[in-house]
Amino acid sequence: MSGANIAVVGATGAVGRVVLSILEERGFPVERARLLASSRSAGTKLPFMGDEVVVEEATPDAFEGADIVFFSAGGGTSKSLAPEAAKRGAVVVDKSSAWRMDPAVPLVIPEVNAGDIDEHSGIISSPNCSTIVMLMALAPLHRANPIRRVIVDTYQSASGAGAKGVDELYRQTHAMLDDRAAEASTFPYPLAFNVLPHVEEFTDDGYTTEETKMENETRKIMHLPDLPVSATCVRVPVPVSHSEAVHIEFEHVMSPEEARDVLSEFPGVRVIDDVAAKGYPLAGFAAGKDDVFVGRIRTDRALTNGLSLWTVGDNLRKGAALNAVQIAEELLERRLAGNGNGR
Repeated sequence: MSGANIAVVGATGAVGRVVLSILEERGFPVERARLLASSRSAGTKLPFMGDEVVVEEATPDAFEGADIVFFSAGGGTSKSLAPEAAKRGAVVVDKSSAWRMDPAVPLVIPEVNAGDIDEHSGIISSPNCSTIVMLMALAPLHRANPIRRVIVDTYQSASGAGAKGVDELYRQTHAMLDDRAAEASTFPYPLAFNVLPHVEEFTDDGYTTEETKMENETRKIMHLPDLPVSATCVRVPVPVSHSEAVHIEFEHVMSPEEARDVLSEFPGVRVIDDVAAKGYPLAGFAAGKDDVFVGRIRTDRALTNGLSLWTVGDNLRKGAALNAVQIAEELLERRLAGNGNGR
């Protein structure tokens, strides 16, 4: 794998910091790195690959000479700066929602649809964290038995709203344990000791933008534009890891045993499914791990040819930073970036 000059936009944020740690863990062949953020964070020093790197302000000129640019700084920043990076010959790997539904931008989970990377025109989008956690289970099952319908309920951690979400959860927890009022600013109500059926903004049809993302991204990634998908996204008082109850209708009957076998052979998935021994995936167990965990696999009593399952993944790792790094690894493997070969 050839080396690459990289830049990380949003390097001081929750996902940006995990991107840096995963690049180190996986031995990504970095030749030169520029860490970028807003003007407020410029001048901060971050440890990276045995050195301390000074964070610079993210400007168009900062992308000169970059082969791959990771964006984890929000949709507005991506919309304004990602085209500038691509214009200068870099390949952008973007974690925001800014480009996901653009027909010209591949939306990629490498284990699921790595081939779509070949069609990039300078920008590649990484899906919503909840979509990734679900599709790591759906994709291998669909290959074995075509899926006809999906209903999913998510239980999303505070870190899905960034570092400020986790900080607010901890502050609220301490306040309530001290018998003080818990103040909410990141979330619409206190999240501590609570469950909020409200992730992102409500739209006119009663769904939230998070739920719509899951539905549309699933169709795009799986190349199933007419697949019926319905999502209900819920915020729970967990620091890290998203959990999901997924109900799937297949074209043909599929036994839980067959599903376990299929999932056990899929890279990046681990099956924990021994209910007699209370063996099932937990959010706390998944935190800090790269795999997506699947359990509670059983016949669905309401859907024709249906299965229900429970899937859990670290939303900061596979749900965000790891998936982006894996996309970059695919770019180098396919010689689509690195050493000036961005496009």
